[in-house]
Amino acid sequence: MTDNDSKPMSFTQLTAAEIVRKIHAKEFTAEAVTMAYLDRIRLLDLQIHAFNEVFADRALEQAKAVDARLARGETVGPLAGVPVAVKDNLLIRGEHCTCSSKILQNFVATYDATVIQKLREAGAVFIGHTNLDEFAMGSSTENSALQVTRNPWDLTRIPGGSSGGSAAAVAARMAPLALGSDTGGSIRQPAALCSVLGFKPTYGRVSRFGLIAFASSLDQIGPFATNAEDGALLLRVIAGHDEQDSTVVHRPVPDYNVSIQKDVKGLRVGLPKEYFIDGMDKEVDAAVRQAVKELEGLGVTVKEISLPHTEACLAVYYILAPSEASANLSRFDGVRYGYRTPSSNNLLELYEKSRGEGFGPEVKRRIMLGTYALSAGYYDAYYAKAQKVRTLIKQDFDKVFEQVDVIVTPTSPTPAFKIGEKTADPLQMYLSDIFTISCNLAGLPGLSIPCGFTQAKLPVGLQFLGRPFEEEILLRLAHHFERVTDWHKRVPPVSTVAGQIHQEEGSATAPRA
Repeated sequence: MTDNDSKPMSFTQLTAAEIVRKIHAKEFTAEAVTMAYLDRIRLLDLQIHAFNEVFADRALEQAKAVDARLARGETVGPLAGVPVAVKDNLLIRGEHCTCSSKILQNFVATYDATVIQKLREAGAVFIGHTNLDEFAMGSSTENSALQVTRNPWDLTRIPGGSSGGSAAAVAARMAPLALGSDTGGSIRQPAALCSVLGFKPTYGRVSRFGLIAFASSLDQIGPFATNAEDGALLLRVIAGHDEQDSTVVHRPVPDYNVSIQKDVKGLRVGLPKEYFIDGMDKEVDAAVRQAVKELEGLGVTVKEISLPHTEACLAVYYILAPSEASANLSRFDGVRYGYRTPSSNNLLELYEKSRGEGFGPEVKRRIMLGTYALSAGYYDAYYAKAQKVRTLIKQDFDKVFEQVDVIVTPTSPTPAFKIGEKTADPLQMYLSDIFTISCNLAGLPGLSIPCGFTQAKLPVGLQFLGRPFEEEILLRLAHHFERVTDWHKRVPPVSTVAGQIHQEEGSATAPRA
C-alpha cells in the first residue's frame, strides 16, 4: 500500500504496530497517516466531543519531521509517525492544559511532562488533548467544564471517566493510541465502557512529573490502545526511571512486546468472590464468566479466592483521594496562574471568589470532603484510620498473590449508562468504580480488555490485576485472550449515525484547533 493507491480512511483501521512497521518500510508517510486521523477527527468529533483541542498544524509538522529523518536515512524511534491523543491533564510544552476546568482554561504549559518527552524522543505525533472529568474527578466525563464526551457505541451514553475523551478517541479510531491517568479506575473503567484496552501500570513504574495532580499516592499514567501489542509498545516507551519523580522505581523495563509472546499455560488465575456481587448487571456477569472459560481454554487454572477487605475500599478511597486533592488543589488560588476573579476587595475575597467561580461542583465537593477528613478532631477518626485499612487491603492482595498469578474481575459492574442518569446522585456515580479502586489503593498494575457486548450492543470489560511490576504477565494474558476472541477488533458504528444525536443546548463546545 502506498500513499497514492490507498484511501486516507484506511490508515485509521491499522494498529499502531502496523503503522510503525509500514512507516519504517516507507510504504507510506507519517504525514499521510496524520492527515487521515485529522480527517477522521473532523468527521466524527462533532458527535463524540473527545477532544478539547486538536493540534492539527503542529501534528503535521511533527509528522513531516519524521518523514524528513527517514528520507535522510536517520534512525527514528519506536513510535515514529504514530498519532497519540493525550489526556488534558498532561503538560505539553506550548499547548493549553486545562484539566477540563474553568480555572485553567487559558493556562499554557511551559514544559513537557516526562511521558511527553519520552514520546517525543520515540517520534510520536501529538494529535490533541482529550476531554476528562474536571481535574480527573469523576466516572463519566460529565464533570468537564468544557463539554460532555459521548460513547462512540451509543451517543446517548457516557464513555466512562475520568479519561473518557482518550477512551472514546481510541474506540472511534480517531487515534491509534492515547494516554490517560488512573486514580481509582480512570483508565480501566472508560476502556471497558468503550471496548478498548486500558492499562494502569504499577505505582512507580511511570513518572508522574508533568501530570497535574489529583491524589499523588494513587495517580498513575497509562496507555489506551486497541490491542495488547499496541499497549505494550506504548508502555515500553513511557515506563522507566525519572530523576524528576522520586516515586518512580529504578528498575529495568522489560521488552513487553517480546514478553507477550510467551505461553500462558499454567498461569494461576483467581476469581475474588467479593467482585461477583448480586447488584452487578446480569449481562456483564455472563460476559465475564464466558471470558473466564476462554482463559481456561488457554490452559490457565482458575480458582475462587477472597479479598475480605474489599467492602472497605470505596470508603477508604473517598477519604484518602479527596484529602490528597484538597492539598494538591490549594495551589489554584487565583494569584500565580489560572483563573482570577475580576472582582475582589481583598486577598481573602480573591481566594474565595477565584476558587468558587473556577472550580466545578464535583471538585468543590471533594475538596470539602478532604478538608473535613484532614481537619483537627477528625484526622485520626477518618484519614489516619483509612490509611490503616489501606494497609489491610494491600495485605489481602499480598496473601492472594502467594496462591495465584493474576486476579480476574469485571472492570465495571454495569455497561455505560445514559448521559445525565447519575449526575444527581454522587454516591451512585462513585459506585461505578467499585471494582477498580482497590488496584490504586494497593499500588498494583491493572488492565482492562474488551470481553463482550450486551444485547443493547454495549461493551463489557474484563479486568486483570497483577503483582507489582509484573505488567508483562497481564499483557501476555490479554494478548493470548485476543488470539481466541475478536472483541477488540470490533469498531463502533459511530460514523454511520452522523446527525442522529440531538444535543442538549450548551452540552458541548468545539475543540480548539
